[in-house]
Amino acid sequence: MISLPTIAISDALFVNDTPMLDVRAPIEFTQGAFPHTVNKPLMTDEERHQVGICYKHSGQDAAIALGHRLVCGDVKAQRMQQWLAFAKQYPQGVLYCFRGGLRSQTVQKWLADSGVIYPRVEGGYKAMRQYLINTLSQKVEASRFLIVGGMTGTGKTDVIHVLRHQIDLEAIANHRGSSFGRHASPQPNQIDFDHTLTIAFMKQHAQGHHLIVLEDESRMIGRCALPIPLRDRMLSSPLTWVHASLETRVDRIVRDYVERLSEEYLSLHGDSDEAYVAYSQQLLTALDNLQKKLGGERHATMRATMQTALAEQRTGHGFSAHKEWIKPLLETYYDPMYRYQHELKKDRIVFEGDAEEVINYCLTYGEPT
Repeated sequence: MISLPTIAISDALFVNDTPMLDVRAPIEFTQGAFPHTVNKPLMTDEERHQVGICYKHSGQDAAIALGHRLVCGDVKAQRMQQWLAFAKQYPQGVLYCFRGGLRSQTVQKWLADSGVIYPRVEGGYKAMRQYLINTLSQKVEASRFLIVGGMTGTGKTDVIHVLRHQIDLEAIANHRGSSFGRHASPQPNQIDFDHTLTIAFMKQHAQGHHLIVLEDESRMIGRCALPIPLRDRMLSSPLTWVHASLETRVDRIVRDYVERLSEEYLSLHGDSDEAYVAYSQQLLTALDNLQKKLGGERHATMRATMQTALAEQRTGHGFSAHKEWIKPLLETYYDPMYRYQHELKKDRIVFEGDAEEVINYCLTYGEPT
């Protein structure tokens, strides 16, 4: 009998973006997976449920027998085609199930019966997840951090994108990190956020970068929570502060939070009323969420101005009218809040300047000796 190959879990498995064939049920996949992973399940959610009930009442042998009855004939042939296609497209890939047990072993054996020898990850999803949990703590502890802060619209994200030794937390969270930060596409769940974040640390360390630049963030980026060890380190790390004129910041916010959001909805829904309504509602809801902090009269004025800007945009007059609600929102709400934060953090601030000056500072800050 051929001994089928297994893969031990290591940083390389993730750093190299290894394609992974996940044969767990779809509901398991949605609860947590890894980047560069495709879900081609051995069993559907319902089939897995039936097998689980059988296992509980009749034991493992009966459950295995039921699984083979459920996945046979045309059903098996169709799923085999998907697995074979994946193996052909990604000959350097691996497969796994929850614990690296019966499901992944079954798929691996069936592939071998079809002439394809494909490696299986030892311990499966559970072991890989635990490996990443342990690794994140280690990588955070072994890193130094330089934080990029500044008022809303100063281009902090643009600054870190110029640098190679950075991790874009907002990109991983798929959220811009403010009341208006939601994208048209959903955020990852917390488990997937943690996995992708850990792999980003792995890749930076693999490239020899132990000084990592991060954008200043609160504990939550949308619904994604920063791991406590990382958040604690960020709060005690040196901070740079980006400055930009009010006009520059307003223009950037129109571009990043209004125009690009519109493009996202158009990409998802086309130039349709559905896209316009969903996009408009997202902006209006974000403003409504600040109603208590803004006060009723100020909120009502900004909301009416936003509605006018949205109507002008819809009739082809561009995005410039949005400046009329963004500027007072900055002046009366965001800027006072950020000035207060600047005062609280002044003992940590090691450099202040415009975006180019902060970039140059970050580039010359240097790795530890």
